[in-house]
Parts: sequence; structure tokens; C-alpha cells
Amino acid sequence: MSPANRGSSDVTAVIAAHDESANIEACIASVEWAREVIVVENDSMDDTIDRARGAGATVISPKFTTIGAARNHGIERAKTAWIFVLDADERCTAELADEISRVVTQAGGVSASAFRVPRRNYFLGREIRHGGWGSDKPIRLFRRELRYNANLVHEHVDVTKGAISEVKNKLLHYTYISLDQYFEKFDRYSRWWAEQNFARGRRGTAAAVFFGPPARFASMYFLKGGFRDGAHGLVLACLAAASVMAKYARLWERSIRHER
Repeated sequence: MSPANRGSSDVTAVIAAHDESANIEACIASVEWAREVIVVENDSMDDTIDRARGAGATVISPKFTTIGAARNHGIERAKTAWIFVLDADERCTAELADEISRVVTQAGGVSASAFRVPRRNYFLGREIRHGGWGSDKPIRLFRRELRYNANLVHEHVDVTKGAISEVKNKLLHYTYISLDQYFEKFDRYSRWWAEQNFARGRRGTAAAVFFGPPARFASMYFLKGGFRDGAHGLVLACLAAASVMAKYARLWERSIRHER
């Protein structure tokens, strides 16, 4: 769809993308109701850029520093009053699109400047309803004056004024279609997490490497009901425990190097 034929909702969809050739067109199609779509591309080696432009999106390629900063570049280019952020592996449903259109039309009479958007998360083709994944509600719809913080990991929108509300309909999140994809992100995020926390003065210990992983597994699998998701829930809890081990081990490594 060309920009001239896009929707009339006063919303800019901002999509972060890196090597998302398999996802980007379907993602853009799911937000064709938005007045404009901006894809913030990060050093893609595939044809993400060509596919995004062919689908009618504006593509920008700023130098990558953090995911939040990349999204901020897209927000700064927006011409609408409202921003809707999604990743290339996410899809906006027709019901969510209708609700967002109503929200931004009526928002002049309410105090909310940001809205949480619940997500239905899928892992290896199965929806995960427990283990903490079912309560996932990031802020994704907000006024264009707001920006993401500078965190390497766990970036979020800084809501400096106005209330935070919540929409009812859910965003579809097709995360991790393969374990190769999971481990690629696992490596990157555990490194970023350690860098971020070390820079803030946190130090790692061998005790955290030992006790952290089983604690995460127990919390996710037993306390939050991950076992209800069957084999997928078990594997996810194990992977989450391994992720915790990697993060604390990398923080511990930086700590002992700093002491030398």
C-alpha cells in the first residue's frame, strides 16, 4: 500500500527491524490503518529495506546504539499526534486497530498519555499463557512527545506526564520461531545486560550464578504456572534459567576483571 492510500487514524506505526525479511511485510500490512508507517532498520543484510519500502513504509537507517534510541529516531520523524510501536515479529489485529482508532479520537477528553497493550505471545508456534508470559503488557501506544529511555535492555517509554491506561485487545507476538533465533538473542541480551548493570555499579558473585538460575526456573515453572504450557513451558523455563546464568556469569566476569 502506498503512503497516499494509508489509513486516516492519527497514528504513526514505528517498527524496529533487523534482518526481518520473513516478517516485515506482514507486520506492515497489519498496521495499514495507520496514517504512516516508519521502519527503523538496523544494519540488515537481507532484503528487509526493499520489502518494507515495497509495502509502503518509510525506511530510515540511523546508526544503532540501543533499541530505545532506534525507536526514538522513528518517533522524531512522525507527523501524527500518536505513536504505536511494534516489532517486526508482532501483528496488530483488526480488533486492536479499531480500538486504537477509537482511543486516539477520544483521547482529547481523557488524561492518559500512554496505553499498555497486552500481548499474546507464541513460542515455537504455540501460544504461551503462563509462566509470566500471559501478563505481558508493555506500553506501545503513546503521545509523540514521549520517548524511550537509554537502557540497553528492558527499555521502556518514560511517561513524564499524563496517566497510563490500557487497551483491551491484544497484540500478537510470534517470538522465537526457532531455537537458533532464541540463542542469538540470548547471547546479545545477556552481554548487554551485564554491560548495563556493571556500568551502574552492580557487581556479580559466584553465588548469584549458582542460586539465580534455579530460582528463576522455580518461579516461572511452578509459581507462575509454566507447567500448564506442557513441554513448551518446561523448555521455556529451562531456557530462562540458562539466560539468568549467562547474565550473572558475564557480570561476575566483568567484576573479577575490574578487581585485577
